[in-house]
Amino acid sequence: MWVTDECKNSFMEMKWKKVHRYIVFKIDEKSRLVTVDKVGGPGESYDDLTASLPIDDCRYAVFDFDFVTVDNCRKSKLFFIAWFVVFP
Repeated sequence: MWVTDECKNSFMEMKWKKVHRYIVFKIDEKSRLVTVDKVGGPGESYDDLTASLPIDDCRYAVFDFDFVTVDNCRKSKLFFIAWFVVFP
């Protein structure tokens, strides 16, 4: 399994430049590559991320979560999300 340069570049832009709120990745079974499926802008929310995920296929995502601590300090954490479908 290989990760495309677009995946790496998008993640670094998200981490250091804060230009993306989330990135959704998918695995192309034929080429065995991890590719970028969707990118959310800085003004998008977690609800936008969940709405962009398919109901019938697996995806992986990274979400940049902003929050304020009890000390009133602004923080940000990156979360890795595995989205999978369970068929009955």
